[in-house]
Amino acid sequence: MSSSRSAASKDQWAMKEFFTVVSPKYLGNIEVGQTLANNKDAVIGRVVETTLYDITGDISLIHVKIFLQITSVDGNKAYTIFKGHDLARDYLRSLIRRGTTRIDGRFSISTKDGYKMIVSTIAFTNNRAKTSQEQAVRKIMKEVVYRKASELNFEQFVQEAVLGKVASEIYNEAKKIVPLRKCEVRKSKLVSIPQSSG
Repeated sequence: MSSSRSAASKDQWAMKEFFTVVSPKYLGNIEVGQTLANNKDAVIGRVVETTLYDITGDISLIHVKIFLQITSVDGNKAYTIFKGHDLARDYLRSLIRRGTTRIDGRFSISTKDGYKMIVSTIAFTNNRAKTSQEQAVRKIMKEVVYRKASELNFEQFVQEAVLGKVASEIYNEAKKIVPLRKCEVRKSKLVSIPQSSG
């Protein structure tokens, strides 16, 4: 009985095939890995994790985790859409210092072309900040994130959020309020896409 079971599982394994996962065009159209499935329908909707280092080749971005969702398959190529990103916990822990303040922001945004996202930002001050300074920095975070979302389509916003442009604009504005050591878009998540795109 057990030998027939193992033979059946071997057959199932043999029936599976590898699909090469490709990042979206706005993230380089790069092959980022492989996923195994019985058929191409089983691959659609699957979320694959990679890093920004795998996409850009820049080792300094290895702490940025990227989540891609497979939307279509052509041959053995699985094409994706950006689903979200997150910073590695170890990296965030490395930014925390005693006697400084961590300022967080979390915003629900809609890009120019109607993609809805949740975007979380984070900033670390050089010294302890006053409550009024924290509030002012959070206000700048909100203004920059909403302004960018209204000006950029989804693909452009994703690029600027994960590659540091949004964080750099927040940093440049917020450092006028309180000296900052670091500012990042800590996390993002695609919530919904416009009906016409779905």
